[in-house]
Amino acid sequence: MHASTGFVYRARVRTRADYVIVGGGIMGLSIAYHLAKRGVTDVVVLDRSYLNGGASGRNGGGIRAQWSSEANVRLMQESIRICSEFASEMKINVWFRQGGYLFVVRSEEKAKALRASAELQQRCGLRTELLTPREAQKLVPELEIGGKKPMVLASFNPDDGVVFPWPFVWGYAQAAAKLGVEVVTHTEVTGFETSQEGRRIEAVLTSRGRIATHEVVNAAGAWSPEIARLLGVELPNTPHRHEICSTEPLKPWLKPLVAELDSGLYFSQSMRGEIVGGISNDRVPHGVDQQSSARFLGLYARALTSTVPVLGRVKVLRQWAGCYDLTPDANPIVGPIDEVDGFYQASGFMGHGFMMAPVMGKLIAQWLVERTPLPMFDRWNLRRFKEGRLLSEGMIIG
Repeated sequence: MHASTGFVYRARVRTRADYVIVGGGIMGLSIAYHLAKRGVTDVVVLDRSYLNGGASGRNGGGIRAQWSSEANVRLMQESIRICSEFASEMKINVWFRQGGYLFVVRSEEKAKALRASAELQQRCGLRTELLTPREAQKLVPELEIGGKKPMVLASFNPDDGVVFPWPFVWGYAQAAAKLGVEVVTHTEVTGFETSQEGRRIEAVLTSRGRIATHEVVNAAGAWSPEIARLLGVELPNTPHRHEICSTEPLKPWLKPLVAELDSGLYFSQSMRGEIVGGISNDRVPHGVDQQSSARFLGLYARALTSTVPVLGRVKVLRQWAGCYDLTPDANPIVGPIDEVDGFYQASGFMGHGFMMAPVMGKLIAQWLVERTPLPMFDRWNLRRFKEGRLLSEGMIIG
């Protein structure tokens, strides 16, 4: 393992393991690390690319507890706590800064939903405040509160924040490897061996050999449906390309991450001064696609300069793309499934898998070791789609 990147490439891979985790993003690595902390170290993490090659290395690094469902609020309260201690625990700087999230709405319909979400967050103990447009402008004086679509309302939680994604992933990879986990990159899962009736996994087949195991965690993000299909399991997840861009560095002026729920625009300022952000874009190709587009840049530029007109002269330095992992009800698929024993899901986290991975990895590892009931496994089980028990989450951005 390279000390600065967490990169791992081995000519030989273990031929057996207690657990094989498919997906070397932050979700899979968090699960592996927490398994190892509990003494389960015979674990192999497989990734088809390099670490940070997927969504974990291609996101904006936002960490927030402002959600519209209590389950997400509670989970993110714990995840923020973990993030605040991550650098000292892992001995790696992730540039975690808590400048808050400022949510802005420009319609009465969105304002009603924002009020309800803020009330829920306050009941859960968050320091969320509802702000008038003028109060929001005091936080970000450059913010346009009038225009064609005047701002109606805003919410702000000062404990939300942003991290630099790459060292977060490397930190988990290095810590897991030190405890005995094998993290293997550039290795594809090509199939599975199962018992005669197909109910039990016997081995994972990869581009670099066979790994005997009865326990597999599917944490492959946008590629999760492909992995499940190798076992004859259909997941309702769909990949959706999401693009981000970064500007030239500016003097520090923006503390919170600003997000507009109407357009899906969001942006923050990095430690180096760049404005980093993205916006919703419905017209993207189907399937896994990590290419950039000119259309995104036009959508983002118009929305950003409408919201903060002073940024109209700022130069864009680069743009990139990754894939959201969407489910029909904007909630993840977690835990065991009915179709195959020992095939556990940790996917469908939309665009917020990165921020949830610290707490979800801990909880999933706890369940794998202890098998004690966790309410979220019932709430987020795959069978809910067949049973028509769809959930809801209104505060999705990007």
